[in-house]
Amino acid sequence: MTKPKSLIQQAIENDIANKKYNPMNDVLFKFIFGKDERKQVTIDFLNAVLDRHGAATIKDIQFQNSEIVPFYDDDKLTRLDIFCVTEDGTQIDVEVQIVDKKNMERRTLYYWSQMYLMNLSKGGKYQNLKPSITINILRYNIFPGEPAHSMYSIYNMETKRRLNEDMELHFLEVPKFQKKPVSEMTSVERWLAYFSNKLNPKEMEELAMNEAAIQTALDASAIFMQDKKERLNYLNREMAIFDYESDKDAWFSEGRAEGVDTNSVELIKNLMSSSNLNVDAAMDALKIPEDKRAKYQVMVLQQIKSERNGEIGHL
Repeated sequence: MTKPKSLIQQAIENDIANKKYNPMNDVLFKFIFGKDERKQVTIDFLNAVLDRHGAATIKDIQFQNSEIVPFYDDDKLTRLDIFCVTEDGTQIDVEVQIVDKKNMERRTLYYWSQMYLMNLSKGGKYQNLKPSITINILRYNIFPGEPAHSMYSIYNMETKRRLNEDMELHFLEVPKFQKKPVSEMTSVERWLAYFSNKLNPKEMEELAMNEAAIQTALDASAIFMQDKKERLNYLNREMAIFDYESDKDAWFSEGRAEGVDTNSVELIKNLMSSSNLNVDAAMDALKIPEDKRAKYQVMVLQQIKSERNGEIGHL
C-alpha cells in the first residue's frame, strides 16, 4: 500500500535532518559536480571512472554550456547534466539517470555523437577531432551479467582490436554495488559506494577519510541544504520521483489487469520520442492490435503527462 505523501515528505525531511542525502538527485548532483569552485571533486571522479593515472591523469577541466545547439532548427535540443572539456580537448558528458526509460544505450550514443560533431568546424580536418566520453550514473540495471562499471567502445568483433580511443561510453549501474570494507575498495568502487547510499554513518565517515573528494562532496551537500530555495528544489525533486514511481506501479498493475503489455507501452513512448511520431503512428509501427489500441493510448498518454508534470523526462 502506498504511503501518504505527507509521510513520504516527512521521511525525506528526516533524512535531510540526519544528513542522509540522495546524491543522485540531479539538483544536488549539479551543485556538487558542476561548479568551478568544486571542480576538483569532478576531476577526481573522472580520473577514478576513466582509470587515469600518471601522465594520463586529468589535471584540469572547463565546464561548458550544457545545452548543445542543434544543427537544424527542427532538430532535438540536447541538454546535458554536466558537460566539461579537459586540458587536452577531450569532451566529457556526465549523466545521472533515475528512471529507466528503456533508451539509455541509444541516448548516450546520441549525446556522444553531438559532442563529437562539435569538434569539427566547417572546413575542418578529421584528424583534428577530439575524443568524446559519456559517463552514465544509473539507479537501475540494464546489462545483466556485466560488472557495476562497464565501458563500451568500437572494436573488431573477431580480433577485439579497438578502432581508436575517440569513443568511450561508461555505465555505472549503482544498484550492483556490493558493500565491502572501504580499505578493499577501488577508487571507482568508492564512488559507487557514495552514490549507492548503502553505507551507514560510520562507514561513510571512513569512506570520506579515504577519499578527500568525497569528503568535499559531503561538505558541499551540507552547504546546499542550508539554502532554503535549494533545499525546497531538492525536496520537490524527490517528491516528483516518488510520484512517478508510484504512478508507474499503478500503471503496471492496471495494465496487467487489462491485458496490456507494459513493455510495449515503453516501446511506444520511446518510438514517439526517438522518431518524433504521434501515438497512432508509433502503434502502427509496432503493429499493436486494433482492439487494444484504445487501452494502450490511454496508458501511454497518462505516463507522458505524468512525466511532464513531474519533470522526470530527463531523469
